[in-house]
Amino acid sequence: MLLRPTEIQIESTRLLIKPFSANDADATFSCITPSLTRYMAWEPPASRRDFDSVWRSWIPSIDDGSDYVFAIRQRTDGSFLGLAGLHRVRTESPELGIWIREDRHRNGFGREAVTLVARWATQTIGCASFTYPVAEENRASRRIAESLGGVIVESRAKPKYLSVVYRIPRQPVMSDV
Repeated sequence: MLLRPTEIQIESTRLLIKPFSANDADATFSCITPSLTRYMAWEPPASRRDFDSVWRSWIPSIDDGSDYVFAIRQRTDGSFLGLAGLHRVRTESPELGIWIREDRHRNGFGREAVTLVARWATQTIGCASFTYPVAEENRASRRIAESLGGVIVESRAKPKYLSVVYRIPRQPVMSDV
Protein backbone atom coordinates (compact mmCIF):
# COMPACT_ATOMS: atom_id res chain seq x y z
CA MET A 1 0.00 0.00 0.00
CA LEU A 2 1.42 3.36 -1.04
CA LEU A 3 1.31 5.97 1.70
CA ARG A 4 0.60 9.54 0.80
CA PRO A 5 3.31 11.90 2.06
CA THR A 6 0.77 13.62 4.31
CA GLU A 7 0.16 10.27 6.06
CA ILE A 8 3.83 9.74 6.94
CA GLN A 9 5.02 10.95 10.30
CA ILE A 10 7.99 9.43 12.11
CA GLU A 11 8.56 10.60 15.64
CA SER A 12 10.40 10.16 18.88
CA THR A 13 10.40 12.11 22.11
CA ARG A 14 12.72 14.71 20.55
CA LEU A 15 12.11 14.54 16.79
CA LEU A 16 9.31 14.91 14.27
CA ILE A 17 10.21 13.67 10.78
CA LYS A 18 7.94 14.20 7.78
CA PRO A 19 8.41 14.14 4.01
CA PHE A 20 9.87 17.39 2.69
CA SER A 21 7.31 19.95 1.51
CA ALA A 22 7.43 23.50 0.16
CA ASN A 23 6.98 24.71 3.75
CA ASP A 24 10.46 23.36 4.57
CA ALA A 25 12.29 25.17 1.74
CA ASP A 26 13.19 28.43 3.51
CA ALA A 27 14.58 26.75 6.61
CA THR A 28 16.46 24.17 4.56
CA PHE A 29 18.08 26.66 2.21
CA SER A 30 19.21 28.90 5.06
CA CYS A 31 21.17 26.01 6.63
CA ILE A 32 23.06 24.79 3.54
CA THR A 33 26.64 26.08 3.70
CA PRO A 34 29.95 25.16 2.06
CA SER A 35 31.28 23.80 5.35
CA LEU A 36 28.14 21.67 5.85
CA THR A 37 28.50 20.14 2.39
CA ARG A 38 32.24 19.44 2.52
CA TYR A 39 31.49 15.74 3.03
CA MET A 40 28.58 15.61 0.60
CA ALA A 41 28.62 14.77 -3.09
CA TRP A 42 26.83 18.02 -3.93
CA GLU A 43 27.64 21.69 -3.52
CA PRO A 44 25.39 24.32 -1.95
CA PRO A 45 22.92 25.80 -4.46
CA ALA A 46 24.16 29.12 -5.82
CA SER A 47 20.81 30.82 -5.16
CA ARG A 48 17.41 30.28 -3.67
CA ARG A 49 16.07 29.94 -7.21
CA ASP A 50 18.53 27.10 -7.85
CA PHE A 51 17.48 25.41 -4.61
CA ASP A 52 13.83 25.72 -5.60
CA SER A 53 14.59 23.69 -8.73
CA VAL A 54 16.29 21.05 -6.60
CA TRP A 55 13.57 20.58 -4.00
CA ARG A 56 10.79 20.69 -6.58
CA SER A 57 12.47 17.72 -8.29
CA TRP A 58 12.13 15.74 -5.03
CA ILE A 59 8.34 16.03 -4.79
CA PRO A 60 7.31 13.55 -7.55
CA SER A 61 9.60 10.84 -6.08
CA ILE A 62 8.27 11.47 -2.58
CA ASP A 63 4.72 11.31 -3.94
CA ASP A 64 5.27 7.99 -5.72
CA GLY A 65 7.24 6.47 -2.81
CA SER A 66 10.40 5.79 -4.80
CA ASP A 67 12.71 8.23 -3.00
CA TYR A 68 12.15 10.13 0.23
CA VAL A 69 13.64 13.35 1.54
CA PHE A 70 12.47 13.97 5.09
CA ALA A 71 12.52 17.23 7.02
CA ILE A 72 13.67 16.76 10.60
CA ARG A 73 12.25 19.09 13.23
CA GLN A 74 12.50 19.31 16.96
CA ARG A 75 9.20 18.26 18.53
CA THR A 76 9.21 20.82 21.32
CA ASP A 77 9.29 23.95 19.17
CA GLY A 78 9.18 22.78 15.54
CA SER A 79 12.64 24.16 14.80
CA PHE A 80 14.26 22.82 11.64
CA LEU A 81 17.22 20.49 12.26
CA GLY A 82 18.10 19.03 8.85
CA LEU A 83 17.19 16.47 6.22
CA ALA A 84 17.24 12.69 6.12
CA GLY A 85 17.06 10.65 2.94
CA LEU A 86 15.83 7.22 2.02
CA HIS A 87 16.88 6.91 -1.60
CA ARG A 88 16.27 4.26 -4.26
CA VAL A 89 13.53 2.74 -2.15
CA ARG A 90 12.65 0.04 -4.67
CA THR A 91 16.13 -1.48 -4.71
CA GLU A 92 17.42 -4.40 -2.68
CA SER A 93 19.18 -2.09 -0.22
CA PRO A 94 17.89 1.52 -0.17
CA GLU A 95 20.37 4.26 0.65
CA LEU A 96 20.20 6.25 3.88
CA GLY A 97 21.53 9.78 4.17
CA ILE A 98 21.51 12.61 6.71
CA TRP A 99 22.60 16.16 7.34
CA ILE A 100 21.99 18.25 10.42
CA ARG A 101 22.38 22.03 10.51
CA GLU A 102 25.80 22.98 11.81
CA ASP A 103 24.67 24.85 14.91
CA ARG A 104 22.87 21.69 16.11
CA HIS A 105 25.72 19.20 15.64
CA ARG A 106 26.85 17.04 18.56
CA ASN A 107 23.37 16.58 20.02
CA GLY A 108 22.72 13.08 18.64
CA PHE A 109 20.03 14.29 16.23
CA GLY A 110 21.65 12.68 13.17
CA ARG A 111 21.95 9.25 14.76
CA GLU A 112 18.43 9.45 16.14
CA ALA A 113 16.95 10.54 12.81
CA VAL A 114 18.73 7.84 10.77
CA THR A 115 17.68 5.21 13.31
CA LEU A 116 14.05 6.33 13.14
CA VAL A 117 13.99 6.40 9.34
CA ALA A 118 15.64 2.96 9.12
CA ARG A 119 13.16 1.49 11.62
CA TRP A 120 10.25 3.06 9.74
CA ALA A 121 11.55 1.70 6.43
CA THR A 122 12.07 -1.77 7.93
CA GLN A 123 8.54 -1.87 9.29
CA THR A 124 6.60 0.02 6.62
CA ILE A 125 8.45 -0.80 3.39
CA GLY A 126 10.02 -4.09 4.45
CA CYS A 127 13.63 -3.09 3.82
CA ALA A 128 16.00 -5.94 4.69
CA SER A 129 19.15 -3.78 4.66
CA PHE A 130 20.42 -0.33 3.78
CA THR A 131 23.47 1.22 2.18
CA TYR A 132 25.04 4.26 3.77
CA PRO A 133 27.77 6.02 1.77
CA VAL A 134 29.91 8.42 3.75
CA ALA A 135 33.11 10.39 3.27
CA GLU A 136 36.00 8.43 4.74
CA GLU A 137 36.98 11.42 6.91
CA ASN A 138 33.45 12.07 8.21
CA ARG A 139 33.90 10.39 11.58
CA ALA A 140 30.54 11.53 13.00
CA SER A 141 28.57 10.03 10.12
CA ARG A 142 30.65 6.84 10.22
CA ARG A 143 29.77 6.44 13.91
CA ILE A 144 26.08 6.62 12.96
CA ALA A 145 26.45 3.72 10.52
CA GLU A 146 28.51 1.68 12.97
CA SER A 147 26.01 2.26 15.79
CA LEU A 148 23.35 0.66 13.58
CA GLY A 149 25.49 -2.44 12.93
CA GLY A 150 26.88 -1.15 9.64
CA VAL A 151 29.95 -2.75 8.09
CA ILE A 152 32.04 -1.38 5.25
CA VAL A 153 31.37 -3.22 2.00
CA GLU A 154 32.94 -0.89 -0.55
CA SER A 155 35.23 2.09 -1.07
CA ARG A 156 34.70 4.70 -3.76
CA ALA A 157 36.65 7.65 -5.10
CA LYS A 158 34.35 10.67 -5.39
CA PRO A 159 35.29 14.01 -6.96
CA LYS A 160 35.40 15.72 -3.53
CA TYR A 161 36.63 12.90 -1.26
CA LEU A 162 37.19 9.20 -0.76
CA SER A 163 34.13 7.41 0.55
CA VAL A 164 33.22 4.16 2.18
CA VAL A 165 29.87 2.42 1.82
CA TYR A 166 28.35 0.71 4.81
CA ARG A 167 25.77 -2.05 4.69
CA ILE A 168 23.36 -1.59 7.58
CA PRO A 169 21.06 -4.49 8.51
CA ARG A 170 17.32 -4.13 8.93
CA GLN A 171 16.56 -2.30 12.15
CA PRO A 172 14.47 -3.66 15.00
CA VAL A 173 10.95 -2.34 15.27
CA MET A 174 8.82 -2.43 18.40
CA SER A 175 7.63 -6.00 17.72
CA ASP A 176 11.28 -7.10 17.13
CA VAL A 177 12.49 -5.88 20.52
